Amino acid sequence: MSGQHDGNGYLIVAAVDGSASSVEALRWAVRQAELTGGRVDAVIAWQYPGAATGYGWAPVAMGDDTDYGEIAAKVLADAISQAVDRGSTARVRPVVVEGHPADVLIEASADADLLVVGSRGHGGFASALLGSVSQYCTHHAHCPVLVIRGQDEH
Repeated sequence: MSGQHDGNGYLIVAAVDGSASSVEALRWAVRQAELTGGRVDAVIAWQYPGAATGYGWAPVAMGDDTDYGEIAAKVLADAISQAVDRGSTARVRPVVVEGHPADVLIEASADADLLVVGSRGHGGFASALLGSVSQYCTHHAHCPVLVIRGQDEH
């Protein structure tokens, strides 16, 4: 389950959702890749939003021409520009995937040597000490997981 088997060196997967915590996680991953000669897959996941109906959740994609994948790609590009210094030697590959963030990251961890996540992203419970996605990843990832706390957390 190590990324080293593919001949491209040490692979770090960094989870990005645009939050300050995820940018810090990406920044840490980039510095580690510079030190180890590794590479970083900066991964963002997106989903079509759901709408509450009388019968539960239903997709609102019908009649919605918003390109959520494109929005996610822009969020990812912005995070990379914030986290990667101009003179960086790290190889960073942006990865945009449709799906639930936890599932996408667990799948990405199968080929990784390390998964780096922020402690809290853009989830519903901002007061939680560890976000639901990062908590899920710590229990189910196929590689070691490093959880980075944002600078604004105590």
